[in-house]
Amino acid sequence: MVPILNNQTQKKPVLTSSLIFIMAVTCGVVVANNYYLQPIETVIAASFHVSNGAVGIAAMLTQFGYAMGLLLLVPLGDVVDRRKLIIRMCLLSAVTLLGAYFAPNLALFSAASFLIGLMSIVPQIIIPYGAVLAGPAKRGRVMGTLLGGLLVGILLSRTVSGIVASIWPWQSIYLIAVVVILLLAVILACTLPDTGRPNHHGLSYTQTLATIPGVIKTHRVLQEAAANGFFMFGTFSIFWSTLIFYISSPVYHWGTREAGLLAIFGLFGALAAPLIGRLADRFSDRNLVLIGLLLQTAAFLLLLVGAQHIVLLVLSIILLDVGNQFGQVANQTRVQNLGEHISNRTNTVFMFSYFIGGSLGSLLGTTLWQTAGWLGVTGLGLVFQALAYLCHGVIFRPRHSKKGPASAASPR
Repeated sequence: MVPILNNQTQKKPVLTSSLIFIMAVTCGVVVANNYYLQPIETVIAASFHVSNGAVGIAAMLTQFGYAMGLLLLVPLGDVVDRRKLIIRMCLLSAVTLLGAYFAPNLALFSAASFLIGLMSIVPQIIIPYGAVLAGPAKRGRVMGTLLGGLLVGILLSRTVSGIVASIWPWQSIYLIAVVVILLLAVILACTLPDTGRPNHHGLSYTQTLATIPGVIKTHRVLQEAAANGFFMFGTFSIFWSTLIFYISSPVYHWGTREAGLLAIFGLFGALAAPLIGRLADRFSDRNLVLIGLLLQTAAFLLLLVGAQHIVLLVLSIILLDVGNQFGQVANQTRVQNLGEHISNRTNTVFMFSYFIGGSLGSLLGTTLWQTAGWLGVTGLGLVFQALAYLCHGVIFRPRHSKKGPASAASPR
């Protein structure tokens, strides 16, 4: 294993339980910034006197900004001091959140939303960092814990945002987020170990970016994970970007508070993440991805025929979130096993595709809601699932039965 050297002690930092917990909390707190607006889209639309579909564009821009941050900023983790990069990105995130808080119209709020996504890539720097420190034997377990923190942040962000918007002006959630992330930056400055510069491959930032196409071409496993991750997270985003529209319709006549409370049921996915991580250390990652696909498909079939029944709606949320977590933990463990010296770049490729899928899912979901209602939304989700099965079972069908990377060679 390639060691991470501390400039002063020349020893690899120990990945303690408390450090893993702090890293998991960081993943959750920072990624939450991307999702505060989803349960309050109808309130934002009323505040800016625009249609629900127009606010859906802001949600799409947040996901797109995150994808661009993954592509352009996460590779810095293979070049510069990750500790400093993480802290600085947290501080920049606070600035973008202030922009959303003060935005006087939808255009500026949308611009701030894009920047929020762009600067919220801290979890995707922490995850390769944790993977390297964990080592191959414990990598799946640590991935499960960090991704569990990520999912808790995503889900609780919707809960907190929906409840806050039902009590105070919707902008308040962004001010609260500023305070939380600044406190987090102080904690990180005091606890994260100084690992120095991780650039063992001797490449500059621009040279590192230039190697990404070669990394993609070399690793078939990475191509597969990126493809099915695109459609799985796209399916996930189709639902969560349109749920507020559905429950505020005559079917339920609910609002932001209820949307936030429904998000709590998605915590089953977060609770399952450590278990899934352990399974990823022992069983075929492809089989775990298939389980995730089957759970997501079951969720959308229930949403198609029975979303008007609260029990089935809640069950769908649980199945959808657990299924998405199966896919993400298994896929991210696979790409991290391709090589520690390219860990940030493989994570960049996977998560870029992942959030481009989420961005497209959000945009198409809100568009289909406007034009075809809930039938269009659920039909779109099932189309995304069909394409994911096509990638999993046909396009990237294994060439051999052995578990592991598609190739042993790795580009610098």
